Amino acid sequence: MNRYQVVKQILDFLFAVLLTIILLPLLLLITIIIKLDSKGPVLFRQKRVGQNGKKFMILKYRTMRTDTPKDMPTHLFQNAESFITRSGSILRKSSLDELPQLFNILRGEMSFIGPRPALWNQYDLLEARENQAEKSGVSANAVKPGITGWAQVNGRDELPIDVKADLDGYYAKNLSLILDIKILFMTIGSVLTSKGVSEGGPKHS
Repeated sequence: MNRYQVVKQILDFLFAVLLTIILLPLLLLITIIIKLDSKGPVLFRQKRVGQNGKKFMILKYRTMRTDTPKDMPTHLFQNAESFITRSGSILRKSSLDELPQLFNILRGEMSFIGPRPALWNQYDLLEARENQAEKSGVSANAVKPGITGWAQVNGRDELPIDVKADLDGYYAKNLSLILDIKILFMTIGSVLTSKGVSEGGPKHS
């Protein structure tokens, strides 16, 4: 772990504490809306692969019905919209469903910025990252996953697996404060425009 990664870990924790306090009224409001909108828990928990292959339970606001197929990437759904709740549609497009991951950061499982954590059974992405690492010498699977990342601001749901792995590998190899700041500002733009959000089957061939 280089010096920047150590500093980044400390900053992640401090900013997560600060944002949790500032956003507490919004977190409570979203909780109430989800409970009034549909039956089921407020939070959605799913097993993901973290840094160096360590499994953890990622937290999100629940945006889909409770009968939605489990452990399946949304981009593989043929008719994802039919499972998304009314409030869930807004939360997903605005990325507000990711806010509970502040607690994943506080637990040391995630960072604000890094490759998105793959599903435990998303073997194609995990393998593609390792294949990419053979070329670059750095594996994205060895970096702490993030709420947003280089792949997310360069296509998000619309990216083929191999392209996503290449972008994740680029981030892991070029990890720096400057790159993180660039991703942060690009993320703000992507959230405001819902750029790259694609429900259901991928739009690429």
